[in-house]
Amino acid sequence: MIELHTLLLFVGASSLLAISPGPDIIYVVTLGIIRDAKSAIVTTFGLTTGVIIHTFAAALGVSVIFKTSALAFNILKFAGAIYLFYLAYQAFKHRDTLVRFDTSSKPPESYKKLYIKGFFMNVLNPKVALFFLAFLPQFVNPNLGNIPLQMVQLGIIFMIVTLTIFSFFGILANRASATLMKRPQISKTINTLAATVFVALGLKLAFAHR
Repeated sequence: MIELHTLLLFVGASSLLAISPGPDIIYVVTLGIIRDAKSAIVTTFGLTTGVIIHTFAAALGVSVIFKTSALAFNILKFAGAIYLFYLAYQAFKHRDTLVRFDTSSKPPESYKKLYIKGFFMNVLNPKVALFFLAFLPQFVNPNLGNIPLQMVQLGIIFMIVTLTIFSFFGILANRASATLMKRPQISKTINTLAATVFVALGLKLAFAHR
């Protein structure tokens, strides 16, 4: 069982990390602006589900591969960058369609795709794997035993914190853009901006170093 003071410190640190500018929260805020609050929340669930993979990888020591192997790091890094470029292409391709990234006409399928996009954005980011390998152990107490279990518990807490904060910012972004989104003439500009954001994030990831 994690000690209370450690738990509070971890929640505080996780909250600060969640609100700091990064690809995930920028993606959620962008969706809140160009689509709707539900899209931002669904994407947030996808992103936080990806955290499960990194948490278990860190707990089992698998993430050390990315710290010691330049090849493994680069493969995952470029896979993530390519995926972000694909999102940019989709946003630019459908720039004349208000608040949509894809051609799906069925909301359930659309939300499903958003969830999957969020999941892979998180999983295909080697920086996240290294982050969990470096961050979680700082709050583990060897005296409490079962270190992997402690790391899994911390990962779950991090997920809850991130889910809450990202959803809040996604909803806030949507509320702030509600008036603007009623004007169809700005759809092309917003979707083009979204494409630009994804390209920038993809380039940032592509040139990331271990």
